[in-house]
Amino acid sequence: MTTLEIPVRPHTTTGVTPTLGRKAFVEQVMGMPVSVHIRATEPTRVDIAAAAAAVFAHLRKVDEVLSTWRTDSHLLRLQHGTATTDELHPWLADVTLLCLEAEDRTDGLFSAWRARPAGRTVFDPTGLVKGWAVAAASAHLETVPEIAWSINAGGDIAVGTGRGMHGVAPVWRVGIEDPRVRGQIADVVTLTRGGMATSGAAIRGAHVLDPRTGSAVERPGSVTVVGPDLLWADVWATAAWVDPDAAQALMAARDPEHHLIRL
Repeated sequence: MTTLEIPVRPHTTTGVTPTLGRKAFVEQVMGMPVSVHIRATEPTRVDIAAAAAAVFAHLRKVDEVLSTWRTDSHLLRLQHGTATTDELHPWLADVTLLCLEAEDRTDGLFSAWRARPAGRTVFDPTGLVKGWAVAAASAHLETVPEIAWSINAGGDIAVGTGRGMHGVAPVWRVGIEDPRVRGQIADVVTLTRGGMATSGAAIRGAHVLDPRTGSAVERPGSVTVVGPDLLWADVWATAAWVDPDAAQALMAARDPEHHLIRL
């Protein structure tokens, strides 16, 4: 699990370091705490608050459509046969196609399909949805002028900048919690843009299944993937927890801009 972001002083191409204030927005969304952190010369601007609100609204809509816990979500209504295709949000089709791509890209180490004991196959895109949702929601911040932003969704993190930073490259130092010692930082990643995701069993127990066997993956440690896109960092983190060596080799061949940290 990753810790809260620690901002450091931004660098500029002009040699003049701007003074950036900080503002945080936090809500409970999709069953987890989600925080939006802003760095700007005037972080209390109305347009910044509106963009943060739009991020949370986007994530609430994702929960309404794709939750595997809400009985009224579009996904569960489809699985239970209580909704017609005309009533369903297009995101369902988008996520299904992305899950198929993720399964292909990881050679099956990631899969959104699992068999229940009775033999019925269930579609569960949870391993992709959070990264996909946060990456999409961040578009509301990318259009805001002269800000640096980060979103922390239950330990998966995306960072970036808005329009017109004019040579400023804000840096976020993100601590990765030691999976064996709660509250201690085992490693620190420096990011200006991109995403990182962590997978393991220390916090949520053995919740990741190996698609090849159907068995839960339970062992010490954790894996973190850092890359330009939180969606694929999240997918690769799940795949790497299933099989770190195989995932690292596949990632090097197919997504070399991502890299793996094992703890």
